[in-house]
Amino acid sequence: MEITVGIDVSKAQLDVHVHPAGEALVLGNDESGVAALIERLGQLEGLVSIGIEASGRYERLAVAELAAAGLPVAVLNPAQVRHYGQAMGFRAKTDPIDARLIALFVAAVRPEPRPLPDAQTVELEALMTRRRQLVTMLMAERMRRQQAAPGLVRTSIARSVTYLEDHLRELDAHIDKTVRGTPVWRDKEDLLASVPGIGKTIARTLLAELPELGSLNPKQIAALAGLAPYTRQSGKWRGRSFIGGGRPAVRAALFMGALVAARHNPTLKAFRDRLVAAGKPKLVAIIATARKLLTILNAIIRDRKPWQPA
Repeated sequence: MEITVGIDVSKAQLDVHVHPAGEALVLGNDESGVAALIERLGQLEGLVSIGIEASGRYERLAVAELAAAGLPVAVLNPAQVRHYGQAMGFRAKTDPIDARLIALFVAAVRPEPRPLPDAQTVELEALMTRRRQLVTMLMAERMRRQQAAPGLVRTSIARSVTYLEDHLRELDAHIDKTVRGTPVWRDKEDLLASVPGIGKTIARTLLAELPELGSLNPKQIAALAGLAPYTRQSGKWRGRSFIGGGRPAVRAALFMGALVAARHNPTLKAFRDRLVAAGKPKLVAIIATARKLLTILNAIIRDRKPWQPA
């Protein structure tokens, strides 16, 4: 008998459901609770998959420890589980019900477990996230400084701008030391940056947020980045395709890279110009350019060969 397990995560606890036995557990979302969970799941014969929803990073401890124990754990998209529940007629919502729903979803879909990023990659992701936060705050403060009248308020904003600029320089220096001091990351960054349109910030965002780069096929990597087009059609009706899902930070970085590449990368500029000449809207052409850019970067990391102009 094949067994699947659903885990609903909150800040304080883990609600666990074992399907089809119907066994339910409630454990603390801490080291001792996760250790007890691993011990119990290790006793299950026929365990084929464990599903756990992504929930604001509260799932990280459980996922890391389950994976380290060699258990088949997959992190799930909450929207997919929710839609499955709606299709199955689940109307009530409690943590135990959610855990059962996840176990049923895993049994039906069999999501593929993905390797977890190591501790260094998690740390780099946190650093790049913090960098984006600082840049956002700095842009907002600069805008306020421009609009503020001379006086105490403008002086206060100017001090804030100076502090954020200094903090951003310190963070960039730390990120640079971290990436350039790690041989694998240094080599990958050099490969990515060999493509016109890819600078340090975009390359490091991809290193941190898309560690699967180079290990998946073009369709899979595009879906992971949220750049895969979704077609809508029924009979003779043809709706517009659209993109969505994936990892927003990766998609935003590639979009900016495509804007630069459409001007300075001869291959991608020609590709974008052909789409515009064929009547495609400029935004659609840029999105397609971003997807092609990602395909190129994926192949470069896979083959470990730098960019070669056509």
